[in-house]
Amino acid sequence: MTISRTICLGFLALIAIGTLLLTLPIASTQDWSWNQLLVAVFTSTSSVCVTGHAVVDTGTYFTTFGHVVIIGLVQVGGLGYMTVTTLLLLLLGRKFGLRDKVALQQALDRSGIQGATQVLRSIIATTLIFEITGIFLLLWVFYPRYGLDRGLWLAVFHSISAFNNAGFSLFVNNLIDYQGSLLLNLVITGLIIFGGIGFEVILELYLLVRDRLQRRAEPTALSLNFKVAVSTTVLLLVLGTVAFLFTENNNPATLEPMDWSTKILAAWFQSVTARTAGFNTIDVGKMTTAGLFITILLMFIGGSPGGTAGGIKTTTLRVLTSSTKAILRGKEEVTLYDRQVPLTLILKAVGVAVGSVTAVIIITVMISLFDPELPFVQILFDTVSSFGTVGLSSGLTLDPNLSPYSKLALSAMMYIGRVGVLLLMSAIVGDPKPSFVRCPEENLLVG
Repeated sequence: MTISRTICLGFLALIAIGTLLLTLPIASTQDWSWNQLLVAVFTSTSSVCVTGHAVVDTGTYFTTFGHVVIIGLVQVGGLGYMTVTTLLLLLLGRKFGLRDKVALQQALDRSGIQGATQVLRSIIATTLIFEITGIFLLLWVFYPRYGLDRGLWLAVFHSISAFNNAGFSLFVNNLIDYQGSLLLNLVITGLIIFGGIGFEVILELYLLVRDRLQRRAEPTALSLNFKVAVSTTVLLLVLGTVAFLFTENNNPATLEPMDWSTKILAAWFQSVTARTAGFNTIDVGKMTTAGLFITILLMFIGGSPGGTAGGIKTTTLRVLTSSTKAILRGKEEVTLYDRQVPLTLILKAVGVAVGSVTAVIIITVMISLFDPELPFVQILFDTVSSFGTVGLSSGLTLDPNLSPYSKLALSAMMYIGRVGVLLLMSAIVGDPKPSFVRCPEENLLVG
């Protein structure tokens, strides 16, 4: 039982537990049927994998108990199986051994195992701070319409769902009714960004602000991961907002009827939520083809390592683009911010990209065979959304005619997107064995 297998099987165990709880009579408002089992499997997978995809209306299909189960699975899935397991072991007083540190390092995609216990405590504290802050701010939005009890529950549910980049909502039309609410848009997008940018980036940002406030002569040096993750995230958010304004401005089903302030707010929200969150303030199914393809691109890229986001990650994108830039300039090394990128990291980035594209192609072909009457763009959109653990849908998942096999294929895609392509392959193949054999080099034609 390798560490990668432990993590992969742990997520499967969480999905199985969630499925069992969601099939209980007190979890659903519907009478028992075999379809309910499929709904439970899909919803449990979507919750644990913090995706937000739904084949039913979450707010009306499930009871309050079901909603509690869903948001509980979202919280555990967002923190990660190994993070929650390690926390429980520490609470029980078990010694934090080397294997536990290595497992946590792989689960969080950290570069080392030093200070793993402190990092774990920081992650829990950071999560609580952001989610509680989101709850209080969202209560100001929901309280006037729903009162204290219902408003508080809506604030709790949507704050946890947003910070964990899940995208589950208790409203029938998601957050479309709040597309003009400045407070809700800023709070939800803020939670999504910080939840998906990575816990280590948040910790470095805290240290940076602390040093500036204390006016230290030698402030904390920012890591390469921080610089790449933050700069790429900002660039994608700005470009995404401009792209959606350009492609959807004349679309009467999305942005055209809005005033300019609401248009900018909706385009900004769409740019943020496409990066693995799944909330929406416009009807995604009625977007232009250009808008859908831009969303597919953003969903495939996803967030940053070490957070609750999915996709190939912003750092992978930068390594690949920097490698291309180095080739075009005739360089034999890849640099980022005056730092040379190791060859092993470049190979990992290539492996993530190739494995991700392969997984998307396979699931897209499978759904095309199961439901040949569906438009290709719809299939590709929801497949990439599942891979990126986004949860945005072009209407495919809620289609009552969607075959059970396609739903299971999307469930598998969500699982692959959450655990990671390389980690899953490592769990299947096993840990690599060191080799001391070096083969002779020989050139071949490429490109």
